[in-house]
Amino acid sequence: MTRRLCISNRDARRLWLSVQGLAPTPTGPLDLDALIKGLGFVQLDAIRVVSRAHHHILWSRNQNYREPMLGRHMSRDRRIFEHFTHDASVIPMDFYPMWARQFRRLEEKVRGWQWHRAMPEAAGRQAIKARIASEGPLSTKAFDTRISGEKAMWARPPHKLALDYMWYSGELATAHRENFTKFYDLAERVIPAGLREQDIPDTDQIDWLCRGALDRMAFGSEGDIQRFWDAVSSQEAKQWTGQHVGELVPVEIEGADGSLRPALAPGDIEVRLDRAPAPTRRLRILNPFDPVIRDRTRLERLFGFDYRIEMFVPPAKRRWGYYVYPMLEGDRFVGRIDLKADRKAGTLIVQNFWPEPGIRWSDTRTNKLHAEMDRLARFVSVEDVVWECTV
Repeated sequence: MTRRLCISNRDARRLWLSVQGLAPTPTGPLDLDALIKGLGFVQLDAIRVVSRAHHHILWSRNQNYREPMLGRHMSRDRRIFEHFTHDASVIPMDFYPMWARQFRRLEEKVRGWQWHRAMPEAAGRQAIKARIASEGPLSTKAFDTRISGEKAMWARPPHKLALDYMWYSGELATAHRENFTKFYDLAERVIPAGLREQDIPDTDQIDWLCRGALDRMAFGSEGDIQRFWDAVSSQEAKQWTGQHVGELVPVEIEGADGSLRPALAPGDIEVRLDRAPAPTRRLRILNPFDPVIRDRTRLERLFGFDYRIEMFVPPAKRRWGYYVYPMLEGDRFVGRIDLKADRKAGTLIVQNFWPEPGIRWSDTRTNKLHAEMDRLARFVSVEDVVWECTV
């Protein structure tokens, strides 16, 4: 029986934060290409309580990042494209040939969605494409079809269903966004021909996706590998690990509660353990959709941090608040903070603050938090931090 390498909880945290770009102090020259490639993708989200998730995620890793940069990286430089991982995300343009199977998978999935039954047939979709071909990138606002029948929660106008279907299938691509409104264009006008015309065997795509997932996690289960991009099935992830059992290292990961869980790691895991730096002692305010936060189960196992987002919870039933930010210091989550930005008034407002149980909130931590709040205020271009609570 193969003996599993045991990775302590502190080492597991160090590894995870390192591969996710949160170990170094977030300063120095910004290489946006390398940053996004290192993460694999950056999730998009429309909510802007302080800054939208995609901007905040990038800023957390290099505080020289500013919000306009990502739009230019997509629309002007064509260094990223937009599509679906577990959610809408921006993905390095170089990865496009490995996304062909995801276009096929999502096309089949969308056809089966109940709310897409009102989607126009092929002729109607081609008419929409013809307008885009003639007029250039268009948003949903350029069309005026209406929902017929009952207006259920997920009901969409027929033109919106058609645009989304062609976007999922890769016929259309996001040309740019204006105030987060998506503008659709023909894929051939957005994606470089050299990438769009590559024909990578499906097995090679699966291998690339699974390797890339494990590389960016440092350790994980078959389910973790599958969920990372959500571009392979559970069965495909299981088959891949079975085919590469000789090069993957079985490990046991110690959780925050001292329990051990089996996982798999890349063949160079011991080198990674030696090289992974200790996380910066700077206190960081992370976004609720940050890659380190997004998998709530992994978060709680590694850090003992029970975090849930409550925007969809009725206000009276919320434990914390609508959009509460976790605070990371070194390799520990030390609290959570309820913030909002009032850009018109030029203020960043601290509505509430909760240290984690067992965390002594010293003057040093208070100073670190004030420093991070000042940095966050500069990032969203407001002048003052207003405290409606005490630390």
